[in-house]
Amino acid sequence: MANLSPEQVSNVEADCYWCLTKLLDGMQDHYTFAQPGIQRLVFKLKELVRRINEPVSRHMEEQRLEFLQFSFRWFNCLLIREIPFRLVTRLWDTYLAEGDALPDFLVYIFASFLLTWSDKLQKLEFQEMVMFLQHVPTQNWSDVELEMVLSQAYMWHTMFNNSPSHFLAG
Repeated sequence: MANLSPEQVSNVEADCYWCLTKLLDGMQDHYTFAQPGIQRLVFKLKELVRRINEPVSRHMEEQRLEFLQFSFRWFNCLLIREIPFRLVTRLWDTYLAEGDALPDFLVYIFASFLLTWSDKLQKLEFQEMVMFLQHVPTQNWSDVELEMVLSQAYMWHTMFNNSPSHFLAG
C-alpha cells in the first residue's frame, strides 16, 4: 500500500467498500433488532447437522448444547474470528462468489466447519464442548483445511439445497 498513489488507495478503498456492501446487502436481517436472519439460519444449521450427522446432533442435544450458544458468533462475524487471518481472503472470495445465495450457503459452510471435529465433539461434555467451539483449533490451518470445509459445504449444498424438506422432517 505504501507504494500506491493517493488515487490508487482511494480506488482500493472504494472497491473494498463495494465488496463489503455487496456481501452484506443480502443479510440485512442479520443486523436488525432480534436478528431474525441469524435466528433462521441457526435453526437451519441445527436441522442440517441432524440430517448429516445424527450421532453428533444427538450428543449435542443430550448435552443440552444449543446451536445458538456457539453458532451465533459464527453467523454474526461470518466465521472470520474462527479462522486464521491469512485465510480470510479465500473465505471472502467464496462469500462474494455466492452473491445473493450467500446466507443459505453459510449454513452448509458452518455445518462443514462444525463437523470437521465430529469425532472430538462426541467425546466432550457440555462445558468442554462450549469452550472447544468458542476456540476451535484452526491456528495451524492452511488453504488445504479451508478448501476441505468449502468443498464439503458445496457438496452438501448440491445434494440438499433443492430438497429443503430436509430442514423440516422429523
